[in-house]
Parts: sequence; structure tokens; C-alpha cells
Amino acid sequence: MVKLKKYNVFLKLFVIFLTLFFLESCSKQNYQISKIEGKLIPVDSIYGQSTEIENFVKPYREHINNDLDSVLAYCPENLLKSDGKWQSTIGNLMADACVDRGNIVLEKREQKKIDLCLLNYGGIRASLPKGNITARNAYEIMPFENSLVVLALKGTQINEMLSYFISEKKAHPLSGITFTITKDWKAKNIMIQGQPFDENKTYYVATNDYLANGGDKMNFFKTSTQKFDLDYKLRDIFIDYFKEVDTIPVKKDLRIIQDK
Repeated sequence: MVKLKKYNVFLKLFVIFLTLFFLESCSKQNYQISKIEGKLIPVDSIYGQSTEIENFVKPYREHINNDLDSVLAYCPENLLKSDGKWQSTIGNLMADACVDRGNIVLEKREQKKIDLCLLNYGGIRASLPKGNITARNAYEIMPFENSLVVLALKGTQINEMLSYFISEKKAHPLSGITFTITKDWKAKNIMIQGQPFDENKTYYVATNDYLANGGDKMNFFKTSTQKFDLDYKLRDIFIDYFKEVDTIPVKKDLRIIQDK
């Protein structure tokens, strides 16, 4: 009788073991997607406007449009990205604004000053028209969420930056530096903040966060010795600059000269 009870207990344990083994085996099955189907549902004129949604959105839209269309400054002429080979009026303005507004933050936080600024030609998304300038214009010029970064570059890195600039043959926005391009495509007569370039000095260069990480193949920025993220969006820089100047200055000073 005792043996029979032991046998029954053993049998029950064995059944439980098999059950758990079976469940565990099933739970580890691998499933793979064999087919994906989708259907395009166009939203067109057959769907009428929702009065309820329109009434909900309307006050927010009006508030945003009022902010975007408020006049900040006046521009005496059209500033274009294509009005020069090595520099442009809109590019000069953008780079100068970054130095001007960026210095306010950098000096307060780090007790340092920006020496020069380099942005990218492709980042200029619109011109600045003659007439009243609004916050909407700033959004059109800079629709991205890029912010201003200041990098500490040694003299060798500044030379790499100038070599890149010359090889690109684009009017990248530039401020705080002037130089001459020689016939053999080198930079000479380099002046930074009105002083002769010193290869043994460290310079503080403003740019945007995309370029600071090597965007547009600006790899010389990735070897900086210090990095200061100002947490100041370029779009906000332009808006603040427009408010400050009232009448936008047209910068046509020669920053890059090419030997003939």
C-alpha cells in the first residue's frame, strides 16, 4: 500500500513535470512576420471641415500668427544668400548676430569672448526682404532647432577651418575674421578681431550644434579643446537681434579677398 502511494505521488510529479516542460517549450516558440499589408487613406476634399475642431484651433492659430507677424525691425534692402561669391549680406548678418548675442551669454557664464563665427551656407533657408521684419522671417531663415555652441580651437584647427572654407567655394556665413585667398588656394593676411592670426593662441569660435559635431564634414570642430553649449537657438538669436537693432544694418565689408 505504501509503495502504491509512493508510485501515485511519483506519477503526479511526473505529469506536472511534463506539463511544465510542454508549456515552457511552447512559450519559447519564435514567431516571424510573413506579410505586412497597408492601406492608404487619403485626406482630401471629400472630408468636410470639422466646425468643432476649427473652433478649437482658431484662437491658438490667431495667437501664434499675431506673435509671428509682429514687426521687430526694418530692413533697408533685400539681404540675399546669393549676392556674393565668398560672402553674402544675409550670411554676414547671421554670423554677426551670433557673435553679438552669443557674447552676452558666454561672457556672463564663462567670462570669455567669441573671436569668430562660422555657419554653413546650406543652413540659410530664406532671404531677408526689404521692409518690415517679423518673427516669421526669423523662422523662415532658420526653421531648424539648432542652437549656438562655442568651441575652443587651436591655431592648427583654425588653419584647417580656412582650408575647408576655401575648398568648399561657398559663401559660408563668417564673422570676426578676414583673410586673402592666394592663387594657389591658401589663406594669407589672416586677421582675427583686427589682430594678426597667432598659431599658438586658442580662439573661441561660435557655430551651431550640428556643425560642432562634424556636420557638413567640418571635422575640425570635433577636435576642439573646449565646448560651451549656450542653449540659445539661432532662431531666437535672430529675433532678439532684430528687436535690439530696430533698423537692420547691411554688412558689405570685405571679409574675404581673392588674389587675381
